[in-house]
Amino acid sequence: MSPGWEAALAAYERELVTAGAAAATLRAYRRDLRELAAWATARGREPARLAYRDLRGYAASLSERRLARASVARKLAAARGLGAHLVASGAAASNPADLLPTPKRESRLPRVLGRDEVAALLDRIPARGPLEVRDRALFELAYSCGLRADEIVSLDLGDPDFDAETLRVTGKGDKTRVVPIGEPAQRALSRYVEVARHALGPARSEPALFVSRRGRRLSGSDVRRRLDKWVREAAVAGRVSPHTLRHSFATHLLEGGADLRSIQELLGHSSVSTTQVYTRVEPSRLRAEYAKSHPRA
Repeated sequence: MSPGWEAALAAYERELVTAGAAAATLRAYRRDLRELAAWATARGREPARLAYRDLRGYAASLSERRLARASVARKLAAARGLGAHLVASGAAASNPADLLPTPKRESRLPRVLGRDEVAALLDRIPARGPLEVRDRALFELAYSCGLRADEIVSLDLGDPDFDAETLRVTGKGDKTRVVPIGEPAQRALSRYVEVARHALGPARSEPALFVSRRGRRLSGSDVRRRLDKWVREAAVAGRVSPHTLRHSFATHLLEGGADLRSIQELLGHSSVSTTQVYTRVEPSRLRAEYAKSHPRA
């Protein structure tokens, strides 16, 4: 990567940090833009001299690698953001990335567990040793509050309010929301805090709510690995991720009569259009509901 690219990317990252971009966003943009910088440097193109033709070639190279459309769209969005920064800073007269078409994303319904599948998974986690007590509290809380994996691991001991039966959650862009905790999750979390948390690590040295065997804050990969273990134990078919629990949380709320705006607030979505994915149902389920409900089906 050329010095010009190094300077441009460093300046843009400083702008993103000032704007309050989330750590995950910074990591993704850093990775994607370093890839663009390496591609451009190999062709003798400096950031302020990139033309639309160059970016078309870059986009074509991404497609040739058969990347998922969502990945291509994210990489082009990063290029668009950098271009806007260069224009705003006076380093470039225009942003050629604005002319790039964004690939349409594949339309996929999120995986949703049935209520009985969620119960089978959570009830399969025993409450014996500290790690099992921790896992039961962690996944009860994830489903009860519809948490992202990053939100789970960023929780601190002071975030649950047992008197108010609520949880303070820091989501994307460091936005904070307060969500209610269901009774099963409250019981599991209270037991973990009272009898297991201190066995994993002293709170004075690590404020994290959920910690590892060595008393360190869990990572997202730790959460996914432990969930995989309990999914196997419960013999739940198909792949289940922390986001599956989040999708299931929202879908079960919708099925129970919650309105979309309330679900939006509970999930921490900035736009209701993101939440609207939960209003879509699989064709087989739609046909079954039609046959059961329509008077002339």
